[in-house]
Amino acid sequence: MATGKTSRSRGTTVSVKENGPKLEEGLNPFKSDKFDAESYVQSNCSLNDKEIKQLCTYLVDLKKASAEEMRRSVYANYAAFIRTSKEISDLEGELSSIRNLLSTQAALIHGLAEGVHIDSLSISNSDGFSVSATSDSEDKEISDLDKWLVEFPDLLDVLLAERRVEEALAALDEGERVVSEAREMKSLNPSLLLSLQNSITERRQKLADQLAEAACQPSTRGAELRASISALKKLGDGPHAHSLLLNAHLQRYQYNMQSLRPSSTSYGGAYTAALAQLVFSAVAQAASDSLAIFGEEPAYTSELVMWATKQTEAFSLLVKRHALASSAAAGGLRAAAECVQIALGHCSLLEARGLALCPVLLKLFRPSVEQALDANLKRIQESTAALAAADDWVLMYPPTANRQTGRPSSIPVSNAIAFQHKLTSSAHRFNFMVQDFFEDVGPLLSMQLGGQALEGLFQAFNSYANMLIKALPGSMEEEASFEDSGNKIVRMAETEAQQIALLANASLLADELLPRAAMKLSPLNQAAYKDDNRRRTSERQNRHPEQREWRRRLVGSVDRLKDTFCRQHALDLIFTEEGDSHLTADMYINMDGNVDEVEWLPSFIFQELFIKLNRMANIAADMFVGRERFATLLLMRLTETVMLWLSEDQSFWDDIEEGPRPLGPLGLQQFYLDMKFVVCFASHGRYLSRNLQRTVNEIITKAMAAFSSTGMDPYRELPEDEWFNEICQDSMERLSGKPKEINGERDLNSPTASVSAQSISSVRSHSSS
Repeated sequence: MATGKTSRSRGTTVSVKENGPKLEEGLNPFKSDKFDAESYVQSNCSLNDKEIKQLCTYLVDLKKASAEEMRRSVYANYAAFIRTSKEISDLEGELSSIRNLLSTQAALIHGLAEGVHIDSLSISNSDGFSVSATSDSEDKEISDLDKWLVEFPDLLDVLLAERRVEEALAALDEGERVVSEAREMKSLNPSLLLSLQNSITERRQKLADQLAEAACQPSTRGAELRASISALKKLGDGPHAHSLLLNAHLQRYQYNMQSLRPSSTSYGGAYTAALAQLVFSAVAQAASDSLAIFGEEPAYTSELVMWATKQTEAFSLLVKRHALASSAAAGGLRAAAECVQIALGHCSLLEARGLALCPVLLKLFRPSVEQALDANLKRIQESTAALAAADDWVLMYPPTANRQTGRPSSIPVSNAIAFQHKLTSSAHRFNFMVQDFFEDVGPLLSMQLGGQALEGLFQAFNSYANMLIKALPGSMEEEASFEDSGNKIVRMAETEAQQIALLANASLLADELLPRAAMKLSPLNQAAYKDDNRRRTSERQNRHPEQREWRRRLVGSVDRLKDTFCRQHALDLIFTEEGDSHLTADMYINMDGNVDEVEWLPSFIFQELFIKLNRMANIAADMFVGRERFATLLLMRLTETVMLWLSEDQSFWDDIEEGPRPLGPLGLQQFYLDMKFVVCFASHGRYLSRNLQRTVNEIITKAMAAFSSTGMDPYRELPEDEWFNEICQDSMERLSGKPKEINGERDLNSPTASVSAQSISSVRSHSSS
C-alpha cells in the first residue's frame, strides 16, 4: 500500500514538473500589467450570441429536467424515508436509555469501589483518624440533603396526584440536577444515589402516563391538549408525544363524524361539504399544533404529512362511497364535479399551512370522474338516438326553456338571440346536452381530462353523424360500415328539404355550437375575451392546436354525410329505378342520324341537374341563413360529383372513343352545349369551383380528341361561343321560370350575361395549340 502511494506521488510530481513550463506559459498573459480581461474573453470566446442563447436554453431545460427527476425520486422513496426516520428515532431513544443505564451502572460500580477504598483507609490509618470525623458544617449539610432525599419522593407524589404538571416538571429537573451534582461531587452514597435516580425515573414515567392518558381523552381539547403534549415533549419523549397529538385530533373528528349519517337520498354535495369541514379542519388544527409545539423539525413534519395524506385518502373513500359512486354510475357529471370542487376548495385551504394535498385528492377522484364522464357521454348518444328515431327532420328554433334539464342558462339575456339556431328536435337535444356537459369543467381541467372529454364528445357527434347518414334513403346498404351504429332505428328523410335539414344539423353543430362549448375547456383567462364571439373563438383556436385538430375531425364527419348526400342524388339523377343510365354515349352518337329532329337544348339529364340544384338552392337559402357558404359548397360538391362520374365512366368513354359508330358533328355540338350549360348555371349560382371547371375542361378535351380521331377538325364544326351562351341563357330562364326579356332586351346585369365563355375558349385555344 505504501509502495502504491509512493508511485502515485512520484507520478504526480513528474507530471507537474513536465507541465510546469506549459502552465507558466499559459499564465503569462495574465501577469502583464496591460492585461485586458474583456478583450481577452472576446478574442478567446468562439460562441456567438445565438449559440450562447441555445446553451442557456439547454441549461435551463436541464435544470427543469433535474428538478422534475428529483421530485419523482422524492415521491418514489418518500415512504421508505419516513419509515427509516421513525426507525432512527426509535433507535436514538433506545441508545439514550442504554446510555443512562450504563451511566447508572458506572456510578454504582464507582461508588462501591470508593466505599471499599475508604473502609480500607480507616482500618489501616496508624494515627487513628476516622473518616466519620467530620466538621459540624459537613454534618449539617449532610443532614439537609438527607432530609431533602426523604421529602423529595413524597413531594413528587403530591404534585402528580394533584396534576400540577409544571411544578412536577420543575421538581423532576431539580432532582436531575441534584443527581448530577452528587455524581460529580461524590457527596452521596451510591446506594442513595441509585435510589434517588430510580425514584426520579419512576415518577417521570408516571407523569408521562398521566399526560398520555389526558391527551387520549376526547374531552381534552385546545390549550389543555397542547399543554399535555408540550409537557410530554419536555419529558424527553417527543416522537410519542407527536403521535399522541395526531391521534387526538383523529379521535376528535371521528367522534364528530358519528353525527354525520349519509343516506342514499341525501344530497352528495351537502355530505361532501360537511365531511370536508370535519376532516380538513382537524388536519389544519393538527398542523398548527404540531408547528407550535415541535417547530419545523423534519421528522415531525414528515410524520404530519404522512398522517394528513392518510386522512385525505380515508376522506376520499367516504366521499366516493356515499356521494360519487351513484353520480358516476348514472352519468351525473355535474353532481360528481360539484363534489370534487367542494372537496378541493376545503383541501386547498391547507396549502397556507404547507400541506399540498389537492394532488392526492385529484388522483383518488379521477376514476370516479372518468366513470361519470363516460356515462354522461353514453347518455348523450342514447338520448339523441332515441329522438332521432322519431325526428321529423324539420328545422325549428329551440324550445323556450334554455335547458331541458330545468337548470337556468348561463347565457346572458342580451346574447340569447345570437344563440337561437334552427335545428331538428334530435339536434337540439344533442346541443342542449352538450352545453350542459360543459357547464362545469373545472375538475376536468385540473384532472387533465380535457382531451378525454373532447375525444368522447367527438365519438358522440360521430355516432350522431352516422345516424344522419342512415336517415338518407339508399344508405342502408352502407350500414355495416358504421361500427357504432348498431341496431339503432332512424326515421328516414324522404324529401330533399328533410335531407338538407340533416346537413344543416351536422354543419351547424360541427362548425359553431360544439366548438363554442369546447372553448370552456381552454384554461385561458375568460375576462380577456369578453368581446366579439367570433373573434374570441378564432383566437382561442389559434392558440390550441389540439382543438383545431378536434374541429377538423368534426368537419370530417360532416364531409362523410355530405359525400353520401351528393353521391345518392347523383346516382338518382344518372340512373333510373330499373338501373338504366340517363347519361350514355348513345344520346350523342345517335344525333347525327336524326338531323331533322335536332332541337338545340341541353340534354335532359343536365336540365334535371339544373332544376335539382335550383330547387336545393332555394331550400338551402331558408335553412342556412347567415351560413350561405355551406349551401354554396354543398351545391358545388353535388355538381362536381355528377361531372366526376361522367369523367370516370369508362364504359361511356369506351363507346365514344372506340365504339362501332364515331361521334359526329351534331353529337359533338350537343356534348359541348351540355358542358357549356353546366359551366353557365354553376357560374350563375356562384358555385363554379376550380375543380369543377378543370373537370369540365378535361371532359371537353377528351370528347374533342375522340372527334379528331375520325379525321375531322372539331373547331370547324363548333359554332362560336356566343351561340352556346345564348342557348344556355335561354334554357336557364325557361327552366327557372324567369321572363326571357325585360323591356324587349335581355337583362345585362344577369350573372350569365358575362358568364365565363373563357373556360370553353381556353379549351379550344389549348387544344389548337
